[in-house]
Amino acid sequence: MERQPLYSRLAISLILILQVIPLLLFPPQIYGSGSQQWLLPAVLTFMVVVADINVFLRGGGEIWPWLLISFVQGVNIISRLMMLWAQSSTATNGVTTFDWAYILAAIVSMAMSGFMLWYTEKPAVREGMLRA
Repeated sequence: MERQPLYSRLAISLILILQVIPLLLFPPQIYGSGSQQWLLPAVLTFMVVVADINVFLRGGGEIWPWLLISFVQGVNIISRLMMLWAQSSTATNGVTTFDWAYILAAIVSMAMSGFMLWYTEKPAVREGMLRA
């Protein structure tokens, strides 16, 4: 049986590297001075990099890097849901304005993290990273 393109070692490696995008996907003002909201994405990104390095160098035979990836993506979804209500609108002088950039970034980030949760739990993905 021929391996599907989405489960080739190259595709899996590329997706594992690109999984930092949903963790860092915020509007630019979040990364400005005076904001501490960048801290959680930085810690989560560090955790994913540690897991990715372990999967790439050790061949994906251990379970903990995959669990760490799932944990990080799950925390990303939960933290985005929690921050969405607080960050999606501002009221000034009785006028409420919506921050559509933040709302869109949160929805896209949660969808990408959901994809990562689904993708990394597939047996074909884990088997694809095993060293031959």
